[in-house]
Amino acid sequence: MAETLISPGVLARENDISFIAPAPVEAGAAFIGPAVKGPVEDPVVVTSYGQYQRLFGTTFESGSNKYEFLTSLAIKSYFNQGGNSALVARVVSGSFTRAASTHVTASGVSTKPFALETLGKGIIYNGALSADPADISLNSDGSLSSGSKDNLRWEISNVDNSKGTFSLVVRRGDDNTKNKIILETFNDLSLDPNDGNYIERVVGNQYRSKTTDGDGSIYVKTFGEYVNKSNYIRVSAVNTPTLNYLGTDGITVNTDSSDVSFSGSLPTAGQSGSFYSATGKNFPDNRKANFHEDISNSDTQGLTAANYADSISILENKDEYVFNIVSAPGLIYDFGNHKTQIDSIVSLAENRGDCIAVVDLEQYGATVSNVTAAAATINTSYGAAYWPWLQTQSSTGKNVWIPASTIIPGVYAFTDGAAAPWFAPAGLTRGGISDVIQAERKLTRTQRDTLYKSNVNPIATFPGAGINVFGQKTLQKKSSALDRVNVRRLLIALKKFIGDVSRNLVFEQNTTATRNNFLAQVNPYLESVVQRQGLFAFRVQMDETNNTADTIDRNQLIGQVFIQPAKTVEFIVLDFTIEPTGASFGG
Repeated sequence: MAETLISPGVLARENDISFIAPAPVEAGAAFIGPAVKGPVEDPVVVTSYGQYQRLFGTTFESGSNKYEFLTSLAIKSYFNQGGNSALVARVVSGSFTRAASTHVTASGVSTKPFALETLGKGIIYNGALSADPADISLNSDGSLSSGSKDNLRWEISNVDNSKGTFSLVVRRGDDNTKNKIILETFNDLSLDPNDGNYIERVVGNQYRSKTTDGDGSIYVKTFGEYVNKSNYIRVSAVNTPTLNYLGTDGITVNTDSSDVSFSGSLPTAGQSGSFYSATGKNFPDNRKANFHEDISNSDTQGLTAANYADSISILENKDEYVFNIVSAPGLIYDFGNHKTQIDSIVSLAENRGDCIAVVDLEQYGATVSNVTAAAATINTSYGAAYWPWLQTQSSTGKNVWIPASTIIPGVYAFTDGAAAPWFAPAGLTRGGISDVIQAERKLTRTQRDTLYKSNVNPIATFPGAGINVFGQKTLQKKSSALDRVNVRRLLIALKKFIGDVSRNLVFEQNTTATRNNFLAQVNPYLESVVQRQGLFAFRVQMDETNNTADTIDRNQLIGQVFIQPAKTVEFIVLDFTIEPTGASFGG
């Protein structure tokens, strides 16, 4: 109960007004596309290219050829150019399932103590033929005959019967007995549900699955009680729980219903195994999929455009997935089957209002007229297109051709780090592309003019300056401030911050104090944007003039934000005047 004054005296009270306004929530890029391994149609945030490699892989072989998906190349470029976080939505073709662990054995019971399952899906996780550990083919050095860097092994060690604990080690599939590649270690695990180190609680038992709601919307639903602490596996079952492993004296080991000591339910030390029974592969062995310049209407990296649909729908949930750029390298607007999905990505950006879509208009080898014709059919300030294609070095060692959407999110990331989202991601200062070898075409000034008039941003090659993005138009046809990428990204940043501030006001009292709280956070932020050259001027209005009694009675709070975006210099005119000898240059 609050203290009050009844008899004369002094009451000292505290009034804390030192609340710190939250900084804008950092948002990165979302990449939709195939990957070697990892969760399927379950977007995952990665914070480095190394983490992406561990979870999603890099290269793979098919038909005696080595390949790298555009998704991997895009993520690598994004982090190389300063990106901080990326959302990866892995796309597949056909049915994919997780791999189950081979049987874990125990000394005192025939039932396997627990079972594991991979978080990723696809046959790439299979290192065994069946649940029987004897079906695992080992080489003389203890390596898996069919093991690879992309599948997994498990191992039990440090079994302590007096405490009922053990260690679980997750190993990489291509290691051997003398040179173990340990990915994760979980120590002092217990099969006792009342123990703080209960295996499900420490490792995790959750899995996520794509689900269709009654209204037809698609989302990802989480099953299981314990959050996954492992990046690779989950506990799919505990078959011999040792409830209250130790007696009340803290020393005696209790027994199960058959009067068998709980110690017999612990996994046997030293055993190891792999995983089996996963299904799913993007394309059969010994088949050359259409990669890079060979992407076609019916085959893009072993997929069809329709395979992207569910992942695009899942990303519509802006409360769960936060990003400010979205890209799907491998989808080409000019291909009829791809057009539907790119339209969906543009609509995704428009409906969310917090991201910009980077799209590719034409296949490799197209002409300037092809590109401008494709651009003429899209009209949005939430999308931007770049051309031509670029050549980069793949992790396979080959030089490969890639569409611009593979590289451009990295240019945006560099701009954010070097300046701010409201600076143009273009020009010799911020538009340089360091990850490429050459552009498909060295555009002339006339070609750049033609592209820019059609809202296509040219990628230019200048002697001594390398390859640079030399345009920053959105695909909006109407001439306004929002036909520029920097202004669209400015609006995205402002709406994100102010929207987050406003969310904290929901269900607060609709009073002057609440409105002043809003103004006290928004005005300093917008002033900082002015100081950082994002705005010329601004005005925020949230008072009784736009919050009348009727508005308040409808449980509404109205705010108006007026801004004057800073414009970029894109056209420089220099007049050189030749004066006669003897002319005066005095002021």
